[in-house]
Amino acid sequence: MAALPYDDRDGWIWMDGTYVPWRECNVHILTHALHYAGAAFEGQRAYNGKIFKLAEHTDRLFRSANILGYEIPFTKDDINNACDELLVKNGFTDAYCRPVVWRGSEMMGVSAQQNTIHAAIAVWEWPSYFSPEARLRGLRLDISEWRRPAPDTAPTDAKASGLYMICTMSKHAAEAKGYDDALMYDYRGQVAEATGANIFFVKDGELHTPTPDCFLDGITRRTVMGLARKRNINVIERVIMPDELAGFEQAFLTGTAAEVTPLSEIGPWNFEVGEITKSLMYDYDEAVRAV
Repeated sequence: MAALPYDDRDGWIWMDGTYVPWRECNVHILTHALHYAGAAFEGQRAYNGKIFKLAEHTDRLFRSANILGYEIPFTKDDINNACDELLVKNGFTDAYCRPVVWRGSEMMGVSAQQNTIHAAIAVWEWPSYFSPEARLRGLRLDISEWRRPAPDTAPTDAKASGLYMICTMSKHAAEAKGYDDALMYDYRGQVAEATGANIFFVKDGELHTPTPDCFLDGITRRTVMGLARKRNINVIERVIMPDELAGFEQAFLTGTAAEVTPLSEIGPWNFEVGEITKSLMYDYDEAVRAV
């Protein structure tokens, strides 16, 4: 059965302080963000009716908007309350939540100093980003031809729409080859992340993960690092080069959408879905439902 298109659903979307019927929530074709990628957004999950680490996500939304050079015309409490209320209004308990802020349509061109800043939030029921079967057997990752940009060439500390263009291109290319996703290197050729998730490796009972100096230090990433330390697993943030991948025993992705998802293959390298990976996957599933 095909999934419902996102522009044709029942329910409500919060937009600029008002609840709008889902099908009527639209923007003009000349909205600046559509043409110039000037949007900031968040991805959040609700478990048992509670959005996991909502305040942290909202803090990051405001930081992203600030980096992009505009001020959200609502308070953090406004956004948090709207997320919670929208979940109830749509009747969801386990759901995905997407706040987004963007420049409107008053000016068209690179400069958009007078454009109204808009905000909207949508929630929908969305299962795991990857199927349960794929998670347990481990995903297969291609190596992307695109690299994460340097911090002095793009706003890499922001969760901004423009940064995801090469992620979409990379994931589409990987899927065309039969892979689930793609690993991206950074501008220096170091291991960075997948197209929408951070990455961890296991070797000799320790976790290794790339230093997030040109990509997002994910909220799920930090949560999993905390869970690992509770198990007395040493976590090492460092530069990881591609030729090191042959020496790792396990690998997994982390993200709001991906949650904790094991990997079985990255390009020519293979990994086992081992006990450390599985224990952190189960720990995370328990943690998000305990709030």
